Amino acid sequence: MKALFIVNDPPYGTERCYNALRLAHALVKKDADAQVAVFLMADAVLSAKAGQKTPEGFYSIERMLKRVVAGKGQVLLCGTCLDARGITDSELIEGAHRSTMDALAAETLAADKVLVF
Repeated sequence: MKALFIVNDPPYGTERCYNALRLAHALVKKDADAQVAVFLMADAVLSAKAGQKTPEGFYSIERMLKRVVAGKGQVLLCGTCLDARGITDSELIEGAHRSTMDALAAETLAADKVLVF
């Protein structure tokens, strides 16, 4: 199965990003053959910024994204959204990649399931 997660909300302040990444990680863990892609757009691109410091005991979206990457998942970010927020590629976590709407369209067409958070 190929699953695409499209995430729009900021990494903190709501739990949509948190819940999307929890499910993405669970899919990777449960099915070694599952292909998972996470496309971050709008304020969700902030999720892939390296060096996040969260209070002890609080979840870390950066760490959750790294788990998706470690499970052979893709983390793609809207390039226009990155530019609008002044985030450069060098500020992103390892394994996260600048992407495009054309790539999102291709991922959507190839996916068996598309989940939007």
